Amino acid sequence: MSTPHYRFYVDGEWVDSAQRLEIRNPATGDLVATVAKGSTDDVDRAVAAAKAAHEAGDWRRTPPEKRAALLHAVADRIEARLPELAALQTRENGATIRVTGALHLGLSIGQLRYLADLAKTYPFERPGPAIGPIPAEGVLRREPLGVVGAIVPWNIPLLVIVWKVAPALAAGNTVVLKPDEHAPLIALELARECEAAGLPPGVLNVVTGDGDPVGAHLCRHPDVRKVAFTGSTEVGKSILAASADTVKRVTLELGGKGPNIILDDADLDLAVDGALFAALANNGQACEAGTRLLVPSELHDEIVRRLVARAATLSLGDPLDPATDVGPVISARQRDRILGYLESALADGATIAFGGGVPSGPGFADGYWVEPTVVTGVSNQSRIVREEVFGPVLTVLPYDSVAQAVAIANDTDYGLSAGVWGRDEERALDVSRQLEAGMVYVNDWHVINPAYPFGGFKQSGLGREGGPNALDAYTEAKFISLDRSGGLENRAAFALVLGTPPTGAP
Repeated sequence: MSTPHYRFYVDGEWVDSAQRLEIRNPATGDLVATVAKGSTDDVDRAVAAAKAAHEAGDWRRTPPEKRAALLHAVADRIEARLPELAALQTRENGATIRVTGALHLGLSIGQLRYLADLAKTYPFERPGPAIGPIPAEGVLRREPLGVVGAIVPWNIPLLVIVWKVAPALAAGNTVVLKPDEHAPLIALELARECEAAGLPPGVLNVVTGDGDPVGAHLCRHPDVRKVAFTGSTEVGKSILAASADTVKRVTLELGGKGPNIILDDADLDLAVDGALFAALANNGQACEAGTRLLVPSELHDEIVRRLVARAATLSLGDPLDPATDVGPVISARQRDRILGYLESALADGATIAFGGGVPSGPGFADGYWVEPTVVTGVSNQSRIVREEVFGPVLTVLPYDSVAQAVAIANDTDYGLSAGVWGRDEERALDVSRQLEAGMVYVNDWHVINPAYPFGGFKQSGLGREGGPNALDAYTEAKFISLDRSGGLENRAAFALVLGTPPTGAP
């Protein structure tokens, strides 16, 4: 059976190149597909196509209801292919098939429909309030920005793409999408379904290639009005700097180091499962993961014992097997990076309570594997606690008072997610209000609801994605003042600046 080859998509055409990206299954190392590797010249062509489509105006003048209907048609087409695309996503990035089907694709379809529906009710133009004593009427407009550059990661690709592409298109913009070079296939399948649903050429373009130079060139391009990025804080800072020359609008969804507080009245069975869910979902490769578990000192040993016992029941293996709980990490480089953090923690006196290495045995000889890991004996100043590991690693830190737990939780450069576990709901809510995070989960984690915004405080990013105001980030506000008095009522105002006109002046 021949290996599939994907071309990228520019101005309604599928474009090939001499250079290739190889997409390999993280579980086996096997070649999944080859992909045409774009260049900065391809970015220029894609931006030119998007700019021309925007200036032609067909898409931005399409009634919002029709734009919404097209996006719903795309959602229908993805839903019809859900089992196939879930398996493709699993082969592409190693997420377990249970997660790719129900969450990666299932949530993405729901988000796409929600964001499409916003176009139907969004106030693109409405009368404004009276302008004080001035005899003029106001019109408030929200207009599309123009060309939007969207740059997305490999870990939950379709959902993150939808967060950017759906509101951009719903608002009437055109888009150049740059998927991560490790997982571009779902992005290309989305472009295929947009084309089949009737999206005009140039409105959505997908250029595949390395982050540098392809993504970097897209961020610097003078004709790109906005960059929406999800990825590491380090890269996000470089995008923010690159946007300065042309004062681009920027949305950044960056890293996290989520604190997860178990209170002394928590249901420990629920909280322990929740802590592992928070840390290990998507093989630990989620920006909003709960990676710092804060536990009462008097319950520390009991909670660690329960964590180890529960982690021992998890199935690590083939992510295409529905029985698998935890799959591989994305690449050899990422595996080695995670193992490097564990080695550093051990050198600093930490204890590996569970896991901590590469699994052995059938099925693990190839691919990129790290065992689910629980680390104790660390402080909030430990490197493994302060930096985003992005793997199946949970660190456990004791605290002596709730005030100390909150202080430890907030002592971080990040502020994306946080969690609180406790039976007393009002007490848990009181703690949640003190946490510096864009999303706080009470007795839960990884809640992604289309009706609520996703994003963080501090170095976890700028702006929010999704939620009821999602189209605001992809539109500009315009105020139009309209004098319907024939100018007669404004003569007094004119005279304040121009003086009284001479008798007989026109």
